[in-house]
Amino acid sequence: MIRIFQPIPAASLQLYAFDLDGTIIDSTQDLCNSVNATLAELKLASLPDKIVSGFVGNGVPLLLRRSLGRALAAAPEAVDQALFGRAQKFFLPYYEQHMLDFTRPYAGALETLEALAATGRRPDAKKTLAVCTNKPERHSVGICKALGIDKYFMRIYGGDSFKTRKPDPEGLRALMAEAGVTPQTTVMIGDSKGDIGVARNAGTWSLGCAFGFGPQTLLENRPDVLVDTAKDWTRLLLPE
Repeated sequence: MIRIFQPIPAASLQLYAFDLDGTIIDSTQDLCNSVNATLAELKLASLPDKIVSGFVGNGVPLLLRRSLGRALAAAPEAVDQALFGRAQKFFLPYYEQHMLDFTRPYAGALETLEALAATGRRPDAKKTLAVCTNKPERHSVGICKALGIDKYFMRIYGGDSFKTRKPDPEGLRALMAEAGVTPQTTVMIGDSKGDIGVARNAGTWSLGCAFGFGPQTLLENRPDVLVDTAKDWTRLLLPE
C-alpha cells in the first residue's frame, strides 16, 4: 500500500538517497545476535530481539548505550563509560564477522534498485543512487559489496563518514553536492524518524518504509509518502 501525504514529483527526481538497515536490507537478526553476544561477554542478561531492533537506526554508539541501559535497568546516558568502551570494542569486530549470517535485501529491493539504475543509464536521464546510513561506513560498504548491490550506488556514506549523523543534514547535503542536484530533485528513503528528519533538515522529499525497524517512529515524524513494501518503490518512483 502507498499512502501519500504530500505528492512526490517522481518524474523530476535525480538523486535517490537510501538508508540501509530496515530499508534496503533486513539485518535484524545479525544485529540482535551481535548485541546479545556483547551482553553475554559483559556477563549481562540478553534482550529480546524485538527490544534490540527498536534501538537500531541511530548508529552503533546509541544502539549499545540503549541496549546496555535496558540490560542494567538504567538510562542510556547513565551507562558507565568504561563499560560502554568494552561493549563497543567487542561489538564492532564481532558484528563484522557475523553481519552476513542472516542479512538479506528485502523482497523487491533489488528489482527497484536495478530499475532505477537502468533508468539512470539512459542518455537523456540524470538519476543517481546513493546510501546515507548511520551504520559504520566499513560495515555498510562490506555488506553492499557482499550482496552485490554496491554497483548501484554513487557513494555509500555511513554514520562515521562525517562528524555528524542523521538527522543532521551534513551527509545528505554532501551527496547532493557530489551529484550536482538540488533538494527539490532529491528523495530520502528510510524507515525511521531520523531518515525523515534528515530529509526535512536538508529540504528534500521523504519516503518512509513501514516494513523496517522503526515504523512506529514514522508516526512521530510523518514522511511525504509511506509504503508497506520495497516493491512499492517501483510503482511510486517509476510510474508508467
